[in-house]
Amino acid sequence: MQHPSIKNSNRISFQDVVAFFLIVLFIYTAVSKLLDFSQFQKQMELQTLPAWLQLVLIWSLPTIEIITGLLLMFIRTRMVGFYLSALLLIIFTGYIALVLLNYFGRVPCSCGGVIRTLGWGLHLIFNVFFLLLSFLGIYLINRERRIDWH
Repeated sequence: MQHPSIKNSNRISFQDVVAFFLIVLFIYTAVSKLLDFSQFQKQMELQTLPAWLQLVLIWSLPTIEIITGLLLMFIRTRMVGFYLSALLLIIFTGYIALVLLNYFGRVPCSCGGVIRTLGWGLHLIFNVFFLLLSFLGIYLINRERRIDWH
């Protein structure tokens, strides 16, 4: 009989499921942006941001999304992945909130794939859901670490 503190590496945990959904989100959106890069670039250039920041975001957003997905794939880097996921989703959700508050003069959506087709209200709900998943992932890892220490 195996001691309860020894983890079975073949078992899928709830943390794995949470990470999986975030991995799919970030890899999907990054790949969608890269597959239709000219459209993504046009949408980013329509943003009410300085041109230098638009250029930085055009190249860094898909890269950061892929890095986030990769970090979430591995147990050793998953906590960093959850924190980076939460940070990105806080930024994206904040942007959507500003859009809904009519802060910007124009509001192009530079999201990738089918996410681009969501209205702003649904987009906000979608992002809040995934932000909560990121927080849940952080909580689950911290809870697991506390249990391991006792």
